[in-house]
Amino acid sequence: MKLLLSPQRRDDTLTLSKSGDALTVNGTVYDFSPLPDGATLPRDAIDCEWICGDVSRINGELEIPILFPHGPDASEAARFPEPLTVTSDGQVVLPE
Repeated sequence: MKLLLSPQRRDDTLTLSKSGDALTVNGTVYDFSPLPDGATLPRDAIDCEWICGDVSRINGELEIPILFPHGPDASEAARFPEPLTVTSDGQVVLPE
């Protein structure tokens, strides 16, 4: 699973965890296992304010754009985050 972080200055809290092809965002589970390879699920079909674009499965890997909040004194890594490739189930460690 590749998470494409889209940074935004805001004071919200974001927690993510992965379980297979499911992503839990702030306690709500979004299961993308039915999405076949080469397909795209439009943003409008996903009821989650944190998923900020279409979700695709490319060469077997899910790509999910995520709104990434950061505070006023955020690090360079948080303000300009690299995509995260998440291979293990569990809590996703986000840049600070």
